[in-house]
Amino acid sequence: MRPRFPSLIPGGWRSARFPAAVAGCAVFLPLLGLLFSACSTLDGTVATPPYIEGAEFVGNRACLDCHTNLVQIFPSSPHGRFHRDHDLRLAGQTGCESCHGAGSLHVKTGGAGPNKHIFNPGRDPGPCFQCHLETHAEFRLPQRHPVLEGKMTCVECHDPHGPDIMKPAGGLAMARRNESCGNCHREQTRPFVYEHEAMREGCGSCHHPHGSVNAALLVQRDANLCLKCHSQIGSETGGLLIGKVDHSSFVRLGGCWSAGCHSAVHGSNVNPKLLY
Repeated sequence: MRPRFPSLIPGGWRSARFPAAVAGCAVFLPLLGLLFSACSTLDGTVATPPYIEGAEFVGNRACLDCHTNLVQIFPSSPHGRFHRDHDLRLAGQTGCESCHGAGSLHVKTGGAGPNKHIFNPGRDPGPCFQCHLETHAEFRLPQRHPVLEGKMTCVECHDPHGPDIMKPAGGLAMARRNESCGNCHREQTRPFVYEHEAMREGCGSCHHPHGSVNAALLVQRDANLCLKCHSQIGSETGGLLIGKVDHSSFVRLGGCWSAGCHSAVHGSNVNPKLLY
């Protein structure tokens, strides 16, 4: 009996490639399961600490004398979950050295020397990318923040030691949503008389913070971005209502901001319809 569905493998169901593909999956799937198992437990890891030649692990307590504030707040950080044992002196089990590398030479020299015998993710995002693989991929998209180009670092937006992974960690929660972006994008995040309500949800509601295939790091292109929130099908006319106005003909002109209708997309001081 012939198979009900045509084969997607060149040569048909009887091709020698089909058994080979099945055998390959039989080998690959267990390895894939092992990878996810390692990622989901504290007892295993798929990333190794940065290598520093001649250095040994000394534990978080060795960092306490000089980096008191950082060590004290670190247990409340998401990165503080790297601990696998309550004994912070246990070599290889500590959080600080998971990102900075073994610290014996750094402690011995008091942080002296051109490289201070320690790896600083604040200058090189390499250690961050060892765990944040998806983020590393996003920085290779056509539109991105220039981290790989060396013009920015992860710590300009993120606090790797504190409880609030976004920085700065001050003020009201609603204000903090845009505060990290506002350090550079002051014009877009300043107060407006007529504010775009989306700003209350944070810049990430419209922009991918690391990278995007769309211009300006947008999560979607053109009017599709605005229609995520501003859309209502008219019950009588069947048109696309936004507010009380039928926008069916307007959305064909291009983006809501580029077509000249709502050019002040972040907020306006003169027009409630977000015009400059």
